[in-house]
Amino acid sequence: MTADVWLPIPADEIAGLPAPAGSGLTYRFWDGGPDFPADPADCVFYVVPYMKGSEIAVRPMAAMTSLRVVQTLSAGTDHVTPGLGLLPPGVTLCNAKGVHEASTAELTVALILASLRGIPGFVRGQDREEWRAGFYPALADKSVLIVGYGSIGAAIEDRLAPFECARVARVARSARTTERGPVRALADLPALLPEADVVILSTPLTPDTHHLADAGFLARMKDGALLVNVARGPVVDTEALLAEAGSGRITAALDVTDPEPLPQGHPLWHVPGVLISPHVGGSTSAFMPRAKRLVAGQLTRFAERAQMRNIVLTTS
Repeated sequence: MTADVWLPIPADEIAGLPAPAGSGLTYRFWDGGPDFPADPADCVFYVVPYMKGSEIAVRPMAAMTSLRVVQTLSAGTDHVTPGLGLLPPGVTLCNAKGVHEASTAELTVALILASLRGIPGFVRGQDREEWRAGFYPALADKSVLIVGYGSIGAAIEDRLAPFECARVARVARSARTTERGPVRALADLPALLPEADVVILSTPLTPDTHHLADAGFLARMKDGALLVNVARGPVVDTEALLAEAGSGRITAALDVTDPEPLPQGHPLWHVPGVLISPHVGGSTSAFMPRAKRLVAGQLTRFAERAQMRNIVLTTS
């Protein structure tokens, strides 16, 4: 039987892949096109097309009866979750930890600075030849709360370090201690939210985090606080955000939205104080070199029958 590996990047562009002759692996290129590159039943290692949506990601999975590893190129795996029940038991799901930290952390800081310092207004002013001088909020002396303190949350804090923030608080699913300080549990959010000037969402999308930023969450944020979402759109209740940001009480910077892509005519486009970027947290020049290294490393471990890295779960 053929042991196929489905890749969304041509194999000849990825340095360090195990040689087909020695590994017994056959590399097939598929980036989500209408035609499959081979019989899905022969695929043993599936690297999911990047940023092509859940429908495309899941489409071949029911027929992948020989599958042993699903590797995403995203930090989140929610887009493949609908297909996991279609797979045989024992399939390992791995995410792309290590690929997106630098890019997503960069954008997070860019969104914070742009929102606080009024950059969108300056751009509009330039279009109209208006000189919009004045005093604007600084990131210095602000209290920042990072909700979702995994590798991306930690990378965000690394990049906040030079900005003289008054405090950085950290929240994750469970409490723990890190080199930078304590990480509080999600249950502590109600007490932490009123103290934060900037609230950053970098948590995975799970049943527990769906609409985590709901009406109650947003109401606890202090007047004038900034909400930054670089997680997933449904982590925020869009209707609740429209109410709070629409009143002018809080502002927001969103790399992800719900729905996504945000359709023309949606009221979120036009709320004053809301800055929207089109889900480009990981889509930078830093992505491809890191993605290729991840794929080559994971396939080398697979060929050597070593344990995969970045394991999220194993199907049962």
